[in-house]
Amino acid sequence: MDLLSDRSWMARRKSNTQIGATAEFRAGCLAFLEYAYSHPECVNDTKQIRCPCLKCKNSKYLDRGMVNYHLLVSGFMRNYEECWWAHGQRRDGSSIVHTPSSGSTHRMNEMVHDLAGPDFDWEQAREQPMNSDAKEFFKLLEEGSEPLWHGCTKHTKLSAVATLLNIKADHNMSHECFESLLKAIKSMLPEVEKLPDNYYYCKKMVKKLGLGYQKIDACPNDCMLFYKENENMTKCMVCGHDRFKPKKDGVTSKKSSIPFKILRYFPITDRLKRLYMSSRTAEHMRWHARSPSKDGELNHPVDGQAWKDFDKAHPRFASETRNVRLGLSTDGFNPFGHSAVPYSCWPVIVTPYNLPPWMCMKQPYLFLSLMIPGPNSPGKNLDVYMRPLIDELKVLWSDGVQTWDVSTKSNFNLKVALMWTISDFPAYGMLSGWSTHGKLACLLFQKLFQKQT
Repeated sequence: MDLLSDRSWMARRKSNTQIGATAEFRAGCLAFLEYAYSHPECVNDTKQIRCPCLKCKNSKYLDRGMVNYHLLVSGFMRNYEECWWAHGQRRDGSSIVHTPSSGSTHRMNEMVHDLAGPDFDWEQAREQPMNSDAKEFFKLLEEGSEPLWHGCTKHTKLSAVATLLNIKADHNMSHECFESLLKAIKSMLPEVEKLPDNYYYCKKMVKKLGLGYQKIDACPNDCMLFYKENENMTKCMVCGHDRFKPKKDGVTSKKSSIPFKILRYFPITDRLKRLYMSSRTAEHMRWHARSPSKDGELNHPVDGQAWKDFDKAHPRFASETRNVRLGLSTDGFNPFGHSAVPYSCWPVIVTPYNLPPWMCMKQPYLFLSLMIPGPNSPGKNLDVYMRPLIDELKVLWSDGVQTWDVSTKSNFNLKVALMWTISDFPAYGMLSGWSTHGKLACLLFQKLFQKQT
């Protein structure tokens, strides 16, 4: 039996007559590893491949022996026998043609492989009627697949820029020092090299990935944000506290002073659009519409009454299965661990519930949207810090955003709804605005009080 063409052995890991994995499954795992390592584009610079076991689900890179061990203990992830997409096989079942190279010193090429997919056709992408944002993004990915100069096998233009910017950040390098280093490197490379000329163009190139964030100054007493219409204020309009720390000479200015407190805001729009631009996730984002529970059990929020009631209340939103349903969670933690330093930092995370249950709770799909600083809990003023995210969610709910769906090769207007918040009981009071102390601490009493009033 050909273990590569007939993959029924992947479902026969155990038998009733022996302990551990069957001999057929062991032989199949070895054949799988040989197949994966015969495709160098699937092997990283440390000779590791993605682990397709039931727990890792191609999210981790492990060495050959550890991947084999994981497969023998846990078996393969569901439905992976159809296509070994992370180990050298195209969607149509054929193997990927690869030109041998000496490997890459950066993981940027792996990121491009994940986003575009192993069978992505760059020539066809240029001819598709994408929106401008999608064209810019895929143009960046195309650059990421081009060598830094003709004949270079270790770096692409994108990976080289990302490597240099990473070095700058790790060693706290000044802009002037970075540009001097960039000029020196360019003078050592062949004349046909594609490295950007200065720091500005390096940042402009990486910015297209949509991984940036926004710094928003906040009142240290959690009264307000210096945001939008209040962006140019230097004192809190509620308590009168200064926005910036005073200098030694007592003079403060917006350009050179340090704020007392800074909120980090990570927009979610581009990250949600990437879910449909990636061949890995575009199909899965419609899973909720075609795979509801048939046995009456609650296997996913789509099987719950809240989802069904929402669809009845908003039929236009529900008619487009690609519209995104979000859940939001937050809680405080001490980033310094169990130390003597009391500090309460509050991350706010959103996750799309369109994805199947084995994906939506995984780390790659937990999107950090806000990082609320400490040292104290924001308490009832949590809503002050939620404003940038709420403003973005309002736009995504009412207007939507043009998005390219790589699975159907078409543009559509993506809309988003926030359906749930997930928190412990104290944080529930902060998110909802209801007191979780005193007479009305119980949720049942709150509902009874609402009916009476």
